Amino acid sequence: MSVQKSDLREVAINVEGVSLVEFFGVNNAKLSVLKRAFPRLKITSRGSKLKALGDDRDLKYFEDQVHSMIDFLRRYGQMSLTHLETMLQGNEPDRTAVEHSDKDVILYGAHGPIKARTANQRKLLEMVKTDDIIFSVGPAGTGKTYTAVAMAVRALKNKAVRKIILTRPAVEAGENLGFLPGDLKDKIDPYLRPLYDALDAMLDRERLKYYLDNRIIEIAPLAYMRGRTLNHAFIIMDEAQNATSLQLKMLLTRIGPNAQCIITGDLSQVDLPKKMKSGLRHSVRLLEGIKGIGILRLQTEDVMRHKLVKKIIMAYEEDGSSNSYQDNYRSHGRLPDRRDSEKVFDPKKEIQKTEGQEATEEFNHLDDLNSQEPKMS
Repeated sequence: MSVQKSDLREVAINVEGVSLVEFFGVNNAKLSVLKRAFPRLKITSRGSKLKALGDDRDLKYFEDQVHSMIDFLRRYGQMSLTHLETMLQGNEPDRTAVEHSDKDVILYGAHGPIKARTANQRKLLEMVKTDDIIFSVGPAGTGKTYTAVAMAVRALKNKAVRKIILTRPAVEAGENLGFLPGDLKDKIDPYLRPLYDALDAMLDRERLKYYLDNRIIEIAPLAYMRGRTLNHAFIIMDEAQNATSLQLKMLLTRIGPNAQCIITGDLSQVDLPKKMKSGLRHSVRLLEGIKGIGILRLQTEDVMRHKLVKKIIMAYEEDGSSNSYQDNYRSHGRLPDRRDSEKVFDPKKEIQKTEGQEATEEFNHLDDLNSQEPKMS
């Protein structure tokens, strides 16, 4: 009995939350297996969308199998051709080969599972469960930003938050880049590129574009946070060592009742002008001990980049010359505590003194910038 064209129906399934390479296979190998398993259906794919045309009975079984594939990948992060063929035959696949500890997996990104790889990264995963504000401070290459962004994306996928806000100060790394062409987005994007790089590894291109276009993920300079209330959001402030005390206070007082914030920074890489002081050290010292605010101190042992990066950081620490005018402490990356001063620490006096100094320094910095502007003829 032939099926009339009018009896055919089309279904479309959006494959999201898993690696498209793992789902479709290299050179669409798994898609070919799927097509062979359903010879009466016309199956096509474009991007993350999978379509099938056929009669209702075949389409129902097809949808069930595709959702089973997606669920399997969301749980295990990988699926072999053998697993797929076993599933399509209606049998339960052998999961022992892909079983692993879920406690270290933050989420399954665009290229596979993203895990906490060091003891301190795993500690950050635990702190997020109890603390609404976390300072994650340590040397370069310890995964401060990457791990924080992964946890933000996980919270968004789990619908724990409605949006992600990523921000950082627009400060040049010791160079004067001068005038940058283009509109406002073109001017600030170079400063925010590291945040885009982290998102690229965690979301497929179409999903990331959708989130950015609809402001579900927002990436903006720190100055744009003033006057806002950030609620139902996961907020990440990167490169906090390049923010003043007033700027950090401004961001921290934007946080709404249903929001979470991670602040990352490296005290050994301050790029502020010499007349301005980094507010990260002061904020950590002031806020440590408050319930709901966590302080994570990453160490050289947490560095995950090239093996030479760890040795380079240690060499600079021993030399003590990195940012000497900003950091009087030889142990770069170590946060200060009360052992660093014989004086009794008074938070109220520190706030009054620091806010007055920082306000004066920021106005002086603006005066310097204005004096450097070219005169209009």
